[in-house]
Amino acid sequence: MSAALTAPTRVHLTRWVVRLHRPALYLWTALILALAAALLWLAGPLADAAAEAWQRYNACADMGPCAYDQDAILRYKDYYEYATYAVLAVPFLVAAWSGASLIGREVENGTARLAWTQGLSPVRWLATKLALPALLVTVGTGALVALHRHAWVAGDGRIDTAKSWSDFATFYASGPVVVALALTGLVAGALIGLRRASSFGALGGGLCVTAFLWFGIHLLIPHLWSTVTKVTPMAHNVGPSGNGISVTQGVITATGARIADAHCTADTTAQCQAYYADLDAVSWFNDYHPAAHYWPLQWIATGILLAVTALLTVVTFRGLRRRTTTPEGAAV
Repeated sequence: MSAALTAPTRVHLTRWVVRLHRPALYLWTALILALAAALLWLAGPLADAAAEAWQRYNACADMGPCAYDQDAILRYKDYYEYATYAVLAVPFLVAAWSGASLIGREVENGTARLAWTQGLSPVRWLATKLALPALLVTVGTGALVALHRHAWVAGDGRIDTAKSWSDFATFYASGPVVVALALTGLVAGALIGLRRASSFGALGGGLCVTAFLWFGIHLLIPHLWSTVTKVTPMAHNVGPSGNGISVTQGVITATGARIADAHCTADTTAQCQAYYADLDAVSWFNDYHPAAHYWPLQWIATGILLAVTALLTVVTFRGLRRRTTTPEGAAV
């Protein structure tokens, strides 16, 4: 412990952070490499085998009974879900580690205050603690997102059961929102770690803040870009059409009025037909985001999260300043 505490006065601060959190660095590297290998395997052999199996299955529909590799299809489906949710878990892992180990533990056991007495100012201490992890989180999470996007593209259009781009997990795991959320989790964990001065409390607090921000951005995303409206004549009996992220669905009456959420689950039943007749409905409408809106939605949401991260960073440094100028910390 003494070597770690006196290290800031004798070695470069980056080397000090690496030495102090070497186990976490090894685990992070192992996690990124393992997930990267899994995603490459998913995009290569697994996707190829599943695509070939689907090709044979579709041919069977025309040729009659024949053999196809059902296991390859199921294997691709299962591993895609495992890899996708593993990528989505990264922001929460970062937030938990930041709160519990990066900041919370050192504040809790007093090593942070002792480091400040070794010629390292609190502001420089916090800046150093956040800078290197932020770089590693950005590079590592960005690589996983790019590889997940590659794996999804490898199956799109080739595998009949491949997830749509608008699927919740696929939408986030393949875009920069997850990278921004991981950085937000890093700073949120640090903020809670400073305020709670408890590694366990900071772990839970960092997870809760990250989950809350993700929930908020998920509710906000559909409204960040103008939607496309698709109108389908009622006579077609197919309900609202248009593939993507639906924002509002309903019917249009003969007067041109739009009635949202007026869609029967069974369009061809007599009850639904009577219901539409009472409304004087002539067509369905669907306000939605098509695939072309994927990147605008992703980048705007990423910008919002980065702005929140910058705000949390300012709050964290101000909280540190208040903490170190109280009577308790006046000697620092």
